[in-house]
Amino acid sequence: MNVSATPSAAPLPEQINAHLLHTVAVDPDRASPSDLMQATAQVARAQLSKRWVATQTLERTHKARRVVYLSMEFLMGRTLSNALDALNLTQGASAGLAQHAQQLEDIADLERDAALGNGGLGRLAACFLDSMATLGLPSFGYGIRYEYGMFAQEIQNGSQVEYPDSWLQDGTPWEFPRADITYPVRFGGWVTHKNDIAIWQHAGEVAAKAYDMVVPGHGTTKVSTLRLWKAVAPAHFDLGAFNTGDYARAASTKNEFENISWVLYPNDSTPAGRELRLKQEYFFVAASMQDLVKRHLNEHPTLHNLAEHVAIHLNDTHPAIGVAELMRILCDEHGFNWDHAWALCGKTFSYTNHTLMPEALETWPVSLIQQVLPRHLEIIFRINKEFLDLAARFRPGDHEFLKRLSLIDETGERRVRMAHLSVVGSQQVNGVSALHSELLVHTIFADFASLWPKRFTNMTNGVTPRRWLAQANPGLARLLDDTLGNQWRTNLDQLKRLEDRLGDHDFANKFMAIKRANKVRLADLIEKTTGITVSPDSLFDVQVKRIHEYKRQLLNVLHVVGRYQAILANPDAPWVPRTVIFAGKAASSYQAAKSIIRLIHDVGLTINNDPRVGDKLKLVFIPNYGVSVAETIMPGADLSEQISTAGTEASGTGNMKLALNGALTIGTDDGANIEIRQNVGDENIFIFGLKTPEVRDLRVAGYHPLNYYDNNPALRAVLDAIGGGQFSPDEPSRYSALMNSLVWGGDHYMLLADYASYVATQAQVDALYHQPDEWCRRAIRNVAGMGVFSSDRTIAQYANDIWHVTSLGD
Repeated sequence: MNVSATPSAAPLPEQINAHLLHTVAVDPDRASPSDLMQATAQVARAQLSKRWVATQTLERTHKARRVVYLSMEFLMGRTLSNALDALNLTQGASAGLAQHAQQLEDIADLERDAALGNGGLGRLAACFLDSMATLGLPSFGYGIRYEYGMFAQEIQNGSQVEYPDSWLQDGTPWEFPRADITYPVRFGGWVTHKNDIAIWQHAGEVAAKAYDMVVPGHGTTKVSTLRLWKAVAPAHFDLGAFNTGDYARAASTKNEFENISWVLYPNDSTPAGRELRLKQEYFFVAASMQDLVKRHLNEHPTLHNLAEHVAIHLNDTHPAIGVAELMRILCDEHGFNWDHAWALCGKTFSYTNHTLMPEALETWPVSLIQQVLPRHLEIIFRINKEFLDLAARFRPGDHEFLKRLSLIDETGERRVRMAHLSVVGSQQVNGVSALHSELLVHTIFADFASLWPKRFTNMTNGVTPRRWLAQANPGLARLLDDTLGNQWRTNLDQLKRLEDRLGDHDFANKFMAIKRANKVRLADLIEKTTGITVSPDSLFDVQVKRIHEYKRQLLNVLHVVGRYQAILANPDAPWVPRTVIFAGKAASSYQAAKSIIRLIHDVGLTINNDPRVGDKLKLVFIPNYGVSVAETIMPGADLSEQISTAGTEASGTGNMKLALNGALTIGTDDGANIEIRQNVGDENIFIFGLKTPEVRDLRVAGYHPLNYYDNNPALRAVLDAIGGGQFSPDEPSRYSALMNSLVWGGDHYMLLADYASYVATQAQVDALYHQPDEWCRRAIRNVAGMGVFSSDRTIAQYANDIWHVTSLGD
């Protein structure tokens, strides 16, 4: 076989063979599927390298203003298919792999998901990097190179069990180690002051080493950079201890430092876990700040114009310590006076809030920050004093106002409010849906909004159509290409033209044939991962997201049990066969969420094995939910469950992905559901339950869940069945606490108040599914209305309204 020694100059099939020989070091004729995946990835990597070098050169030459996006999570998913598509190499790669009797889809499936995130926060960040690259915006994403991610989820006897997600055990072709980019990150110690200069005498130091991932744009040669930091211990270790056989002590220092980048969100139910989490947040922020300052000084002689050339964005509060860190760098290391440094900070940062729930807003004990980051605590105290002095001039003598505004919560254990630090240190603060942003300025940030009404704005989230339609749903993508052309990939507003096809029976037939093929693929995944056989002709009812009480997976389970009881009571009714599909992880210390996962499995075990039910109802839980699993679930869904208590979900992006793939939404008027309803039409979405003002009014009036239990016999039967052990006969009291939390414990997320409306709306779903032509028309109408939910639109708004960053062009 003739194998080129210069792979990039050869046709793509020859490039694959050349990399098999020269990079993977195997005989091309004997290459395994894994070898072929590695070689194909190397072809794409070589092209990404060229684009990265060209993009960085252009940005340096123009001294471009850049976005710096700080996030604890980047849920990137698999890279191969996306990279090949962006590089226009898909067809060539398919041809090259065909010569080895392999299909590209099968080879791409061998790639492991990058375990760099958990849920919507991380996937949003990944979509945003895709859009920054596609729009040609000079941009860096910064995060942590987690070696094990959050965890790999297994289900044993119905319970979630966590294992390390060793996604890097075989290496990854997609990262570029930057051996020359390393920064010290310091912790602990104390602070001394000499001649008004603060000197941080740190007690420990770890090295942050850079690893880059290149995120390609689509329809452009521009790329974005995801720079991840790995924690590395000092080069020396206790050789004496090692030589005397005390290996544990010799390794303890190394482990103490390097565990910072091991796991995403370590269990923070212990003091050690909380300290590690704080160290993680400071670690990646400190390294990122040093990196952006160095880059700026390489291009400019001074930091005085930093705000003119860098827009630093805080994705939630995890990187909020960056405000104090930049102040430390400017004042302690570069001699800025405080006022000048603070003015510069205030022009540089912006902040996205992702939650309305006060209990979810991150705070840290003052004592812990004193222990880990003593200099930063001093800085935060001074920021707070000067801020409160300013606020006091607006409302003299209003001590409660100042107490609410303070960066330090003085009730009980003194704690630093990281969201407050983010707001005070940013020039713009945004929510992520119209409702969420409105509620921000009327609830948790109302006092700040009274001071700075123009500081708050809205940026409704979006998703990238390249990943969530073109890659996840190639059948529908081809139909759209044939119908609309391929411009929709970078201009999702083109989908609106599908409204012209609502009466086109040929298009509808093709659309539904694609949906059924996707359901067959999803049914195969379900059987492979759970052993349960489901019918692709049933309605696929999907709720896939992080398991959390406010997302109300439990409400869905209550409906399933009620439906089961109704089927047994009237088996000959014209039931719409339904497969209810769950997926998602519960935080390892979140016992209520883990109990809900166990309940789903116990209820499923009963229903799926009851011969009286047959295919009328199935309940399944797909384990280890992640991007690649989602790429199979989203295209196969008929019904999208978005059922959070109104006023609790900031936005959601799963709702967008599912609707983009032709699922109809059943949901509350919450988060981005409202904007989806506005764009697809009220008749093409199923809205139920209390609205946000009604939730608030009911809480104020006094919510009594026992009234709903007493007055709704069907609901009472469901709760009694679960609480009484019908689905856990081996342990009848297993779910009594969970049910008591609803009836007697206040039902904080108002499941019982919304139950009757939810069940009635599910009956409307059944009635529509009995009309397949009308269901199809409404599904197409959902796809047609999703143009506004492209992350390209979101990022263009950020770039124009908040970051003031422009593309350099190709």
